[in-house]
Amino acid sequence: MTDVIDRAKKSLGTSSDAVYALTARLIGECHRGRGTLLDVGCGAGRLWPFVQTQFETYIGADVLRYDGFPASADFHTINLDTGNVPLADGSADVVAGLETIEHLENPRAYVRELVRLCKPGGWVVVTTPNQLSLLSKLSLVLLNEFSWFRGGNYPAHITALVEIDLRRIAAECKLENAKVDYSRHGRIPGVSVKWPGFLSGLIPQALSDNVGIIAQKPA
Repeated sequence: MTDVIDRAKKSLGTSSDAVYALTARLIGECHRGRGTLLDVGCGAGRLWPFVQTQFETYIGADVLRYDGFPASADFHTINLDTGNVPLADGSADVVAGLETIEHLENPRAYVRELVRLCKPGGWVVVTTPNQLSLLSKLSLVLLNEFSWFRGGNYPAHITALVEIDLRRIAAECKLENAKVDYSRHGRIPGVSVKWPGFLSGLIPQALSDNVGIIAQKPA
């Protein structure tokens, strides 16, 4: 447990704004109600400002409560490698797992837990680093490692998934109406500069650092 907490602290409980914007876009295209958002692997809760107009309630769950997590939100401590979120089945209208699945030993068990927590007719959304990007493919060819799974990211990042894996896991969990999108924001190989937004929007799979999937739990 100590190792898990140490790895979590290094992440600072945050992702890029592009990941939150991607998630907000996916939710906005599919979720038509308000209700409750449950963020499993919530970090500091930075998703909430991007989607709070779409919901009435925000709940977070993670291995530790980070500084900055919204004071008004409920929080539950959970080690996702060894336990379940202490909430009842169908607790939320939308259940999100942002940049968390790549940290876990069993991605399928994680998605099954998200599905359990989702109300019938609700939505599950997951994001992860995009291994199909030009940056990641070049890293694999030249260095024999995916970009986000190189030595400096281990042992925090341990499970690399691509779009077809996300679609297969969603189907295995009986989720429907799956939709995949990319962050449309990514780093140019070899430099710290990002691709121009208009270009990454034209070929998002190749030029995005992150990928997301949203799918619906049958009513």
